[in-house]
Amino acid sequence: MAGATRPERPLSPHVQIWRWHVTMATSILHRVTGVGLYGGMILFCFWLMAVAAGPEAYEPVGAFLAGPIGQIGLYLIVAAFAYHLANGIRHLVFDTGNGLKPADAETSAWFAILFAVFAPLGLWALVTFGS
Repeated sequence: MAGATRPERPLSPHVQIWRWHVTMATSILHRVTGVGLYGGMILFCFWLMAVAAGPEAYEPVGAFLAGPIGQIGLYLIVAAFAYHLANGIRHLVFDTGNGLKPADAETSAWFAILFAVFAPLGLWALVTFGS
């Protein structure tokens, strides 16, 4: 096989060939939010330890969470949870054989993304203005 040439055959699709669409983005985002939720759970455990350690230990943690970086972090954790939940339900529906048409899959993908954006805002409104 010293002088053999490779047969011409189709190459696997590559990222540069594929046209990006929302369902591709949701697949990637689902994995990213899953990893982010692991990190968020570690931070939640540190928060619980600070609460259990008493007011002196919790004071700097509470101050950090009340600041802008802490608020952005909390928003992102809740958004990641909301997205991962909505997309997980979306995939459960797919497992039943429903919602697999491209238009339906795209609609449900946009719903999952919008739910992730607005769920933290709804939770904030409920905590701030609810009873």
